[in-house]
Amino acid sequence: MHLFFSTPIWASKIKDYEKTNKEMNNYIADLQKKDPEGVSKSNFKGWHSNNFDLKNDKPKKFIESIKNNINLAIEDMGLDLTNQSVKIKSIWAIVNEKDAWNQKHHHSNNDLSAAYYVSAHENCGDIVFYDPRPAPVHNHPISKKANKLNATVNSIKPEPGMLVLFPSYLEHSVNPNLSNKKRIVISFNISLEKTN
Repeated sequence: MHLFFSTPIWASKIKDYEKTNKEMNNYIADLQKKDPEGVSKSNFKGWHSNNFDLKNDKPKKFIESIKNNINLAIEDMGLDLTNQSVKIKSIWAIVNEKDAWNQKHHHSNNDLSAAYYVSAHENCGDIVFYDPRPAPVHNHPISKKANKLNATVNSIKPEPGMLVLFPSYLEHSVNPNLSNKKRIVISFNISLEKTN
């Protein structure tokens, strides 16, 4: 059996995530205090920040802490970085309190997108991914049980310090937060831009 046209999704913990999460939790709380309205995108009942100021030390430090995990994904894909560079184009936070969720969406005009979990708890809302291929979504035979070859929906349970990377074209949503604790995620988009 050959698995052609597979969709890669990377989920890994970053190094020393406890310290990073503490710093970013404070940074995000401060942003929310200054801008309690936030913006409305895919979020329902949750707070969505404006884009981070990438000149600020805390976002810069955060990006530095996740670089190795991003580089592994770039390496896996065999992307050539001799004539193109990795650019984080936009980065923001989403705070989902109880019953908050995010509708299905994708991140157009980017190459890779990510979710990094500053705060995640039991039943706080899995990130759900949808099969990007139209054929199996519109017509599929009945299966005995779901597996990697027949499922059209898959999800990842968030954990503190986990970075989830995926192709930006991949539609995804976030299940409702059924816990009484905040689910705090930093999302961002990556583009590979030609240097010549």
